[in-house]
Amino acid sequence: MIGRYIFSIAAGSAITLSLIFVMHLLIEHAEDAVTTERTKHQLDFVRVKRNETLNTEDFTPEKPPKPPETPPEIPPQDMDNIDPNAPTVNIPPPSVNSDIQMGGPAGMNVAEGDYLPIVRVAPVYPARALSRGIEGYVDMGFTVTVTGSVSNPIVLFSTSSLFERAATRAVLKFKYKPRVVDGIPVEVPGVKTRITFKIED
Repeated sequence: MIGRYIFSIAAGSAITLSLIFVMHLLIEHAEDAVTTERTKHQLDFVRVKRNETLNTEDFTPEKPPKPPETPPEIPPQDMDNIDPNAPTVNIPPPSVNSDIQMGGPAGMNVAEGDYLPIVRVAPVYPARALSRGIEGYVDMGFTVTVTGSVSNPIVLFSTSSLFERAATRAVLKFKYKPRVVDGIPVEVPGVKTRITFKIED
């Protein structure tokens, strides 16, 4: 126990003397910092005269060219660039009922008539069938509405399922003159047509 006290007293005395010594050094250096004259640095400013003259000609944009009064003529289509080896699609006309009932005196009522095809859109040749060199046809059935459009298309027969979607999309774009009975357009169900897909050499 006595040894501990002696060690503690000695350590505390050493720390105290060290702090006193450090404080004495700080005080001496602080007096030197206050009394020592610092070196002054002089800054030189150079003032540049601003150029107030502006060249306005450089900032003037050029006028756009005057558009032509008449549009240029469209060059004729170059028929030599058409690929003769492109695949073709054969669309035969639909089966039309030819027994047209003509009403009115002497059978000359022009308001009566059967449906007639007006617009027939060729289908797009399926890429998978074209890459495999597959040919065939699709028998389609549909209804001609009172407005002449096509509804309820169904595939009656197809040589390959690759052609069915293309044939259905094409049939939906067909347009007809609707059938007229007693001056009123009526629907015509059961219309059939065959769409042939053939790759020409």
